[in-house]
Amino acid sequence: MGQENVQEQVRGTVQGTAPDHAQENDAVRYISREVAEAVERLKADARVQAALRFAEADHETTVADQIRLTEIPAPPFHEEARGRAFRADLEALGLADIRVDAEGNVFGVRRGTGDGPTVFVSAHLDTVFPEGTDCRVRREDGKLFAPGIGDDGRGLAVVLAVLRAMNSAGLETVGDVWFGATVGEEGLGDLRGVKAFFRENEVDGFISVEPDDPARTTYLATGSHRYRITFRGPGGHSFGAFGLPSAIHAMGRAIAAIADVEVPADPKTTFTVGTVRGGTSVNTIAAEAELMLDMRSNDEAALSALEAEVLRRVHAAVEAENRRWDSDAITVEVVQVGDRPAGSQPSDAPIVQVSLAASQALGFGAELDGPSSTDSNVPIHLGIPAVTLGGGGRCGGVHTVQEWFDPTDGHQGVQRVLLTVLGLVGVAGVTEPLLPRRGSGR
Repeated sequence: MGQENVQEQVRGTVQGTAPDHAQENDAVRYISREVAEAVERLKADARVQAALRFAEADHETTVADQIRLTEIPAPPFHEEARGRAFRADLEALGLADIRVDAEGNVFGVRRGTGDGPTVFVSAHLDTVFPEGTDCRVRREDGKLFAPGIGDDGRGLAVVLAVLRAMNSAGLETVGDVWFGATVGEEGLGDLRGVKAFFRENEVDGFISVEPDDPARTTYLATGSHRYRITFRGPGGHSFGAFGLPSAIHAMGRAIAAIADVEVPADPKTTFTVGTVRGGTSVNTIAAEAELMLDMRSNDEAALSALEAEVLRRVHAAVEAENRRWDSDAITVEVVQVGDRPAGSQPSDAPIVQVSLAASQALGFGAELDGPSSTDSNVPIHLGIPAVTLGGGGRCGGVHTVQEWFDPTDGHQGVQRVLLTVLGLVGVAGVTEPLLPRRGSGR
């Protein structure tokens, strides 16, 4: 989340009752009568009501899980300790076939009673914070403060809370529900965990849980391509070797050329040179310089077109620097360090409808977020139904050491994810699954 999940804030509310949901949109129109009636039927069932009540009563346990897991460091590419703790939690809750795959993802299955769809409910283990970051949680004025307390300590706790609520009420689903956690969602992790999961497993739907608004439904995926671009040359003294081409000057030409690229407003497509480094002293012709480049779009074709144009300009900048000094000494190395696929699905896709109907039934209103970059990018790109849902509470300072989480009414996120899952996979004797099995045509 955070830099990977900056929302295009188009969220509003239809018929919502919560005070924070005052701005209206028309997301409710995507909910069919069949879906709305099925979700209401679920909500009225005595066992489902018991599970929803349990989720509220279980709030302090959920917050305790959130604190406990947050305080286990999970820096980029080093999520093992938190993964072991999460696996122990899944084992204690009775999941079957618990696995830790080669990438480090942790997941298991809660079996259904029939031939229904399979849904994976997941959060991510990793944070953006490097090794050595103090992850201890402190309480202040009703809020929790710690790096990663919201993103995605909250998501991990909600996954466990949903499973606990289902167990407490003895709910028998028709389809199977997988519960787990992925690695590598943040930054240069490049969604490596969820990519590995979908290379090796087949499910019919995917739910990623992130912190914040329980009414939130993210169903569109912003893609990104990232590059480390390194310019190299002979280097030399600024006076004595004057006339040699400069790696920094070549990089400067490239940055200026990139800055002039024109991109479409729709689909939204963006670029930035995020970091630069190079040179050794003020009186040196630089032998090496490096930039980090981020490009994003809500459309894979637009992203590819931008990438091609930017890289063309990079190589043209190298040629221009060499030509200026009648040389061929400057070279460039272009390394892709990030590939988050873009993707979309219809606003009335069954998984979107059910998530909206669950929110509506619980009184939060029906809201659609703008495109974002989360673990759901991968399944959406692959054509697998997926949404990212808010896990409740409020958070701020995400991706900073001042990150905070306000757990007030946090149980609402658990209830919303729970009701969405039940609607998708169906509850024996109450409703049939609303999520089609892939390839089944139903």
